[in-house]
Amino acid sequence: MTDSHCHLASHRFDPSEIPDLLARARAAGVDRMVTLATCLGDLEANLKLAEIPGIHACIGIHPCDVHHGPDDVMEKLAAHTSDPRVCAIGETGLDYFHPAPEGWSEGDFRSRQRDLLEEHFRLAADAGLNIVIHTRDREGCASFEDALAIYDKYRSRVRAVFHCFIGPWENAARVIDAGGLVSFGGVATFKSASLVRETLRNVPAGSFMLETDSPYLSPEPHRGGRNEPGHVRHVAERAAAERGERLEDLVRHTDEVAEGFFRFRQEIG
Repeated sequence: MTDSHCHLASHRFDPSEIPDLLARARAAGVDRMVTLATCLGDLEANLKLAEIPGIHACIGIHPCDVHHGPDDVMEKLAAHTSDPRVCAIGETGLDYFHPAPEGWSEGDFRSRQRDLLEEHFRLAADAGLNIVIHTRDREGCASFEDALAIYDKYRSRVRAVFHCFIGPWENAARVIDAGGLVSFGGVATFKSASLVRETLRNVPAGSFMLETDSPYLSPEPHRGGRNEPGHVRHVAERAAAERGERLEDLVRHTDEVAEGFFRFRQEIG
């Protein structure tokens, strides 16, 4: 199965741990992982990890890091779009949950995020790649609405996945109607996440993927601990149970979606 969204270059994973982490993932049946950069600082580390067979990289600037990027940040990303290790643009998006950094007003910080999200979409369109979107709000769904409006401008050229989706089925349906995908992670296993599971039950096969977002949001029974790619099996098992599907059938169709979205290039090594 595929973990469609993880952060293997996170500081919470020591590089020396990676071989054992990958061995645990493969023992759990996870044979493909997509690791995502969130800033220029972890770009090279993610590309290096994608030299390992079964690992692929996405390149982008997380919305919480947009204030750190230099003026030529998109040119620096563009230099890697033809790299066979790169399978999509991201993680990018809009984050209205975390406060603006020192020296920024809330309005200016959100405006910068929206501007850079559009630049990511243009980069993806020019490179012929798809895009991975993060949205998060303190309350309501303003970041989702703003991101979906920007996506609508590019939907004919780029496909987006709204990762770690925790919204209602009505919002997931709007993403799918725009030609996009949603992805479910560990939150879908939480006892309190009945809304997410309702969405998971309603979303049609062929329009969603599975992920961990590791090292964050570890699923039950590991909730509260550090997440890792092998734990996507728990997400798959819960998703299959909720949807009344055989695990092997759910793994098959979510893997097919991942292959179609990321269009994985040949393995390195």
